[in-house]
Amino acid sequence: MITTIMQQFATGAGCTEPTFFGLHTWYHYLPQEKPADGCGVIFELLTKDKPQQFTGLDIALVGLAVIDDLLIIAGLVTVGFIIYGGISYMTSQGDPQATAKAQGTVQNALIGLVISIIAIAVVRFLGNKLGQV
Repeated sequence: MITTIMQQFATGAGCTEPTFFGLHTWYHYLPQEKPADGCGVIFELLTKDKPQQFTGLDIALVGLAVIDDLLIIAGLVTVGFIIYGGISYMTSQGDPQATAKAQGTVQNALIGLVISIIAIAVVRFLGNKLGQV
């Protein structure tokens, strides 16, 4: 019963993992089996014929999925700050202090974007490597 419910939840349009603005589901890095029809997922921890036990690795993989989503949100926020800094720069009307402040905002947002992209790459690498064990 639980497996069927989770299969229906995990089944998105076109039998792919559901995403929203690039955010993954909490079970993205957990080991999953494809059912016979190839659509949806079967959670190994929720099936009746296998022992149901969480390991420290499973908790770490769920944590990596959550951290991955938080880093994606941080990247989206930095894009918003880049847009805000650009608008501030355009509306500074030649005021040196306002122009310098807007340039600083854009520069700091770009640094934050680079850091978040690198962090996302590291988290996804770790999640994919640990999830294949």
